[in-house]
Amino acid sequence: MVEDAAGGWAEQRRRAVAAHAAADQRRRAAETDEARQLVAAFVREAQERGLRPTRLTALAYNGRTRYRTALTGWYLDHSRIYAIGVAGDFYLLTVPAGLRARLTGVSPPPQPPKLIIGEGGPDGHSIPLPTLLRQRLDAGDNWP
Repeated sequence: MVEDAAGGWAEQRRRAVAAHAAADQRRRAAETDEARQLVAAFVREAQERGLRPTRLTALAYNGRTRYRTALTGWYLDHSRIYAIGVAGDFYLLTVPAGLRARLTGVSPPPQPPKLIIGEGGPDGHSIPLPTLLRQRLDAGDNWP
């Protein structure tokens, strides 16, 4: 009898954890979809305003070296770590340091955009995506 109660409780707990994980996954997917729509709107507006895309570079994790990429787009922050490519992909432009990267360049993969950029980082280093995109559009081509 005690085993049945314990087994039933464990099964109920397992189901609750699975339901919570599924809800969290749905929430993240919805946030990513919303962020992708914001990024697509940014690309359209940047092109309409005539903002010139630039060749993007990636920063080594050590923070000292920049590497060439084949990407073209718009940096979103002054440190040139976050960017949007002309095709509407979101990039986190940090990569491992290395001699090969110095010689041949790097190919950072696109990342799923988030609604809060820098979330989970040091205080003061996070910013809502809509705010960041608006600041970039408002700056026009006067961007470092």
